[in-house]
Amino acid sequence: MSRKTIHLIDDESIIHDIFNRILDKSEYNIIISENKPQALENHSEDVDVAIIDLMIPGTSGLEIFASLKETDPSINAIFLTAFGTIETAIEAIQMGAIDYMQKPFNNMEVKHKIDRIIKEKNTKKENVRLKKVLNKRFSFENIIGNSKALQKTLSLVESVANSSSTILITGESGTGKEMIAKAIYQNSNRRNNPFFSFNSSNIPETLFESILFGHKKGTFTGAISDKKGIFEEAHTGTIFFDEIANLNDETQKKILRVIQEKEIQPLGSNKVIKVDVRLITATNVDLLEKVESGEFRKDLYYRLNIINIELPPLRERKEDIPLLFEFFLNKYNQENSKEIKYPDEKLVKYLMEYDWPGNIRELENIVQRCVLLTHKKTISKSVIPPEIINVKQFRKKGNFNDLVDNFKKEIILSALERNDWVQKKASEELELKATTFSELMKRLNIKK
Repeated sequence: MSRKTIHLIDDESIIHDIFNRILDKSEYNIIISENKPQALENHSEDVDVAIIDLMIPGTSGLEIFASLKETDPSINAIFLTAFGTIETAIEAIQMGAIDYMQKPFNNMEVKHKIDRIIKEKNTKKENVRLKKVLNKRFSFENIIGNSKALQKTLSLVESVANSSSTILITGESGTGKEMIAKAIYQNSNRRNNPFFSFNSSNIPETLFESILFGHKKGTFTGAISDKKGIFEEAHTGTIFFDEIANLNDETQKKILRVIQEKEIQPLGSNKVIKVDVRLITATNVDLLEKVESGEFRKDLYYRLNIINIELPPLRERKEDIPLLFEFFLNKYNQENSKEIKYPDEKLVKYLMEYDWPGNIRELENIVQRCVLLTHKKTISKSVIPPEIINVKQFRKKGNFNDLVDNFKKEIILSALERNDWVQKKASEELELKATTFSELMKRLNIKK
């Protein structure tokens, strides 16, 4: 652990001795200055906390503090004050000092104050770092691909990001709808406000309204206290609704009211709460078809579909496959402390010929599998699923039933990987009944 740097600005040797005694040298690096010239020379942005005496011969602690702030605007300072100078210490706080202590001070209190300030400083630094990572992660530049199909989509995304309009993102499963939603949020004027993601396919219908709009204590069994809903928590921010088509009619009505009236009513409450939230929704089904069949409200559909962003499937932007493969390869190499090289042209050709029904998510899963199963420096054909290599490359000799079973197993495994091992989604993709799919998994001994 690196030592914490303390800049003590005080002309009394007894104060120097006290700080040297209460702050362990293995944990703290103490820089001592006795006057203003020394303080200006010794101070740097590497200092974690400055301890400044208000009474410095020939000048004042306030004057030194003001000068240090010019070169170190984020300086964290604690002032030492004698009896009768409390008002001056308060003035220091108004100038931006963190705290003050009156002499004689409690030694342990000094240490606690210093440690608390350093902890808060480190937390702020980490938050700034994470914010930068988040902005980079979801910036438009970090969405991989140079294909015309993707660039056309990104051009539309960039032009609407800063508007307040509702946005409907459409596209097949695995095309990256949530990443686009987060990129819109990070490039909007709401980027510093809350962002919530709600996937209706992962939540029981009975909980939709409670999670979205909140509830009052005692409204239903288990409501042991008042709870804010996502809409209230996301006030002034953005909510991303994935799989919007799964919402039941009652929830659809209430979301329509939020859009029209900008207000919500928690379950069990007689009061309405005003909210300002931008909605970004997504679906992998034909929502207009759902409207025509009566499964989705027409009035809500037109409110959500102010701007439609359609994400192209990977088969329509195959020129992006090598870039995406390299991106995911670097990602999983780093995660697994490996240095596996980019595959040769023959393997890349197989990747380019495959249609990727699971889109980017399927490609990422395949790359992760390759990294985990490869124990040399290069990826071999043996770790690529046979449906990608091509059915013709499948085993040509052996028992017919065994060959068929092996092929079925690979198809089911691939469907499961594309759908994050959610059996319901995998069975629907393969157009199999859930019971049939489950029986096949048991018979073929397929386990996660």
